[in-house]
Amino acid sequence: MHWFDAHLDLAYLAEHGRDMHASLSDCRGRYQPAAVTLPSIAEGGVTQCLATIFTEGVDPEDPNAETGAFTYPFGDANAAYRAGMRQLLLYKSWRDAGVISPMPRRGEQPIDSDAPLRLGVLIECADPITNPDELDQWVEGGVVAIGMAWWHQSRYAGGNGTDHTQPDKHPGNGLTDLGRTLAKRMDELNVVHDLSHLSQRSTDELLSLSDKPVMASHSNSRALMGDQSSLSNQRHLSDDTIVEITNRGGVIGLNLLGAFITPGVEKPDRATIADCVRHIEHVCELSNSRKHIALGSDMDGGFGADGLPAGINTPSDLVILIEALSACGWSDDDLAGFAHGNWERFWAG
Repeated sequence: MHWFDAHLDLAYLAEHGRDMHASLSDCRGRYQPAAVTLPSIAEGGVTQCLATIFTEGVDPEDPNAETGAFTYPFGDANAAYRAGMRQLLLYKSWRDAGVISPMPRRGEQPIDSDAPLRLGVLIECADPITNPDELDQWVEGGVVAIGMAWWHQSRYAGGNGTDHTQPDKHPGNGLTDLGRTLAKRMDELNVVHDLSHLSQRSTDELLSLSDKPVMASHSNSRALMGDQSSLSNQRHLSDDTIVEITNRGGVIGLNLLGAFITPGVEKPDRATIADCVRHIEHVCELSNSRKHIALGSDMDGGFGADGLPAGINTPSDLVILIEALSACGWSDDDLAGFAHGNWERFWAG
């Protein structure tokens, strides 16, 4: 069984000092124990992925704000551009070295290559795009999908940390004028919208503005995570959003961060595979289909392997999910769809 993983923060990990060409046993730095390097991805049978350009604006006056090569002062488009372009150029260096091959935009034919990994670039927070008219250069560099915001408000949209279902107290932030322009330019260039980190208001406004198929690269079900009105649970997808994604032919990638699977789980405890199955089956029930759920693992995306569900420590352990779904009566075709086929169908257009 091979895999299509729709969310891996590979450049982010490299910027934190991880040697992405090393074996897991040789990994040092943050987010230990490590799960993801290029060799571990290959060993786990991941043959296609979306790899992120992750950036986030911060308040330079906030002593508690996390800073690094991926951050920039709020609203500083030029600093955001530099932060994002460094990551895009890293992926280019891998492509030039034959380590990866580019994944085409949705509806385009794949490029023949002997590289072990076909990689499309997903921009996670659109601030590095200084102006929507400059989207072309990012697309030429391999960008196939964009989520306009992360936690905070970007110049384009509100992230999931800005929103709440009690609008009188927390009105949340939607698309900006720049965001609406970018959305239209993305549709013109056939760049896919990723809803995973958008505020609910941004999500609703985007879905009203664009009629294109959309995805959620790494999101789970809000209905299964406790109080749906809590700010923390706005990170997950509402049932209405799940239905709209699937009605458009889109796909949702299961996020394997344990705290996004089993409500209230804290280390050293780990989320259960049974709860992973609950999230998977919930999407299937809402869509009346098994063709709209797949993998968006987010492995090592700001946490180590001990933050993954019990039994999953590297990509090689993803087979545990297949075994659990098989025990629930999934057919071989359905299992292949979850592992890779559903994403492949979506990107084929």
